[in-house]
Amino acid sequence: MKTRKRLGIWMDHSIAHLMEFTNKHFEIKTIESKLHDVKEETLPKSESLMHNKKKRLLLDYYKKLSEAIKDYEQVILFGPTNAKIEFFDIISEDIRFLKIKFEIKNTDKMTQNQQHAFVKEYFSEA
Repeated sequence: MKTRKRLGIWMDHSIAHLMEFTNKHFEIKTIESKLHDVKEETLPKSESLMHNKKKRLLLDYYKKLSEAIKDYEQVILFGPTNAKIEFFDIISEDIRFLKIKFEIKNTDKMTQNQQHAFVKEYFSEA
């Protein structure tokens, strides 16, 4: 019997915790955006420059995430901000991700243990 590759991603605009769901344990990977560097560096220059740099950094962050999920069959995106929706909107236009079943859930900030429990419960019911 083939095991399905399932992944839970707790994310906001600054960090994503990727948790591969297996029967034994979680494989955990963290991807960070570089958004926290933007304000101090570009604010003295111009607001337009800051906005453009922020947008470019978010796209880089989402690109790293998309590379990390391309081989999964089922992905749950969850977290407290709209980053998960922005990310989904970007990848839903890419044919490489049509075979992946996505679901998006709003959650509060969570500890790592709460994130693991959420992913475990979600995929145990699936």
